[in-house]
Amino acid sequence: MSKVYLVGAGPGDPGLITVKGQQVLAQAGAVLYDHLANAALLDCAPPGAERLYVGKKKADHALPQEEICRMMIELARRGVTVVRLKGGDPFTFGRGGEEAEALADAGIPFEVVPGVSTPMGIAAYCGVPLTHREHTSVVTFVTGHEVEAIDWDRVGRSETLVIFMGLTHFERIAREIVARGRSGDTPAMAVRWGTRPDQETLVGTLDTLPGLIRERGMKPPATIVVGEVVGLREKLDWFERLPLFGRRIVVTRAREQASVLADKLRALGATVIEFPTIEIRPAADYGALDRALADLAAYDWLIFTSANGVRFFLERLDRSALDLRALRGKICAIGPATRQALEALHLKVDLMGREYVAEGLVEAFAPFDLEGARVLLPRAAVARDLVPTELARRGARVDVVEAYRTAVPEGAREAAAVLFAPGCKPDWVTFTSSSTVRNFVEAAGAGALAGVKAASIGPVTSATARELRIELAAEARVFTIDGLIEVILEAR
Repeated sequence: MSKVYLVGAGPGDPGLITVKGQQVLAQAGAVLYDHLANAALLDCAPPGAERLYVGKKKADHALPQEEICRMMIELARRGVTVVRLKGGDPFTFGRGGEEAEALADAGIPFEVVPGVSTPMGIAAYCGVPLTHREHTSVVTFVTGHEVEAIDWDRVGRSETLVIFMGLTHFERIAREIVARGRSGDTPAMAVRWGTRPDQETLVGTLDTLPGLIRERGMKPPATIVVGEVVGLREKLDWFERLPLFGRRIVVTRAREQASVLADKLRALGATVIEFPTIEIRPAADYGALDRALADLAAYDWLIFTSANGVRFFLERLDRSALDLRALRGKICAIGPATRQALEALHLKVDLMGREYVAEGLVEAFAPFDLEGARVLLPRAAVARDLVPTELARRGARVDVVEAYRTAVPEGAREAAAVLFAPGCKPDWVTFTSSSTVRNFVEAAGAGALAGVKAASIGPVTSATARELRIELAAEARVFTIDGLIEVILEAR
């Protein structure tokens, strides 16, 4: 028999899960998750863990509560470590108490890992503190799906009132509160998907908010806050003022490299959609690279034009009889990301161009006498020939060896059809290499970008985009991830 963990997933932003919640997910054999738990958290579970969706949307429960409890008990009895991942906090209107009781009655060991509750998340991300010395010292939480079951004489006068699951009944709730003496001018706010990049907020009063909800067509899940503290939002709101809040931005980099750009965009408020158009694969034939590694000490220069080149070079070196002590030549990197990959191996970079493209790299070699110099260039199977051609013209003996290759990921065409369907297109698509452009066009077609802004990391990528009839809205002046973000911010 194993243990069941009732884990609070937090209010929506996956970064708000607790450290312990992440640790528990990392050892899960099965994860039972609900509609309010951010699906990104499932990536914290081991690849082989079962991922079981159990609901629950309003009036659309994937499984009844009794069935969820039965599944947890059966899995635990089979020796599976179970994580029941619940939106918000398990013991705050999350039916965690019922699930804990069922586990206790069945004799199943369990543990509760608290989460940031929805009201706490809304308070932080909407600039509406639930308590404030000058406004309120009393907060009441109440569910709104059974209006007649609530004592509104007592609850309605609470200085700050937080209403869960009350969106569809709020017009009636507001009438009940006002009828018991609360002013119709009391500030009130409804928040859908709080703490997420698609957070939607409506602010009004007890009199006006029901009409605003109808006009906007706001749908559950949403939480309502009533009280004078709502008036502080205008001053304290920070999340929805982030420069890219509300923008949907596609990152086309390979999945294992997407986080560098994606995390920075999220920090600026964007909804990031990872649509990898590149899959990094091993070389078709490592014979040339293996022969070069066997003669590594003979090279005067090693040139790396990507972090992937560094990674696959090192992986192949590890499979050989040699190690980094065989490296005698100087090291050249095309740009900061490649340099960082090399420095992570405690290797010093001797040369880097002022502009992070092949032309800049060639220019950086201008002061050096390359007559008879041996140069090793491990790179992708398909790449520009400018560097080896120019260095060979100056007398260098350049060995270009395949270290890895790129391909369009399986399923990319199907994903593109959904992502760029009419009526749901993103605001931006980012391109960080010529390969991302070519593979995007192969998967989605250039026409998919109609009505979508495209941003390029630099002139080489831009030239490929224009060759494939993609109109660009922004091109980085500094050919880095930060430079790409900078021009998106300027053009937003």
